[in-house]
Amino acid sequence: MASSVYKWLFFPLICLLMAGKPAPHPFHVSVIEVNHNATDKTLEISCKIFTDDFEKILAKNYKTKVDLIHPADKGAMDSLVKKYLMSHLSISADGKPVQLNYLGFEHEKEAVYGYIEVENVPAVKKISVSTNIMYDQFEDQVNIMHVFVNGNRKSTKLNFPETEAEIVFSIN
Repeated sequence: MASSVYKWLFFPLICLLMAGKPAPHPFHVSVIEVNHNATDKTLEISCKIFTDDFEKILAKNYKTKVDLIHPADKGAMDSLVKKYLMSHLSISADGKPVQLNYLGFEHEKEAVYGYIEVENVPAVKKISVSTNIMYDQFEDQVNIMHVFVNGNRKSTKLNFPETEAEIVFSIN
């Protein structure tokens, strides 16, 4: 009976103490979305990465203090995010490498979104993605990809150490 009383007394106290701290997540995943915008003839790319993990790898790789939630110098953080994403992601459209243009990043809830654009892509049948995002931090990293072309979505995932994915769309 006494142990039951202790559970009811201490469980709420432990919950209150932990309420202000971010909970560690038991998995390591990023999500890359590639959307072909036929009107603008662009590929719109977003990379979603857990903020705490991303800050750790940026600090480790670039030997600097990193704060993506409340950056004292947004330009400096933007530069780190750009450097990381541009060195860990490449894309080909219909077998031809494309030029990635980094647009910026934003923090939302527990994740950071990095935004990239590719211009002059009037149509596309095949998207090839090469990425090792967060592989330099976690050996259980999973990179999920969603690719949208002509309103159709195809998804795939890469489990560490896989780095290459190809998604083919049929043209009607």
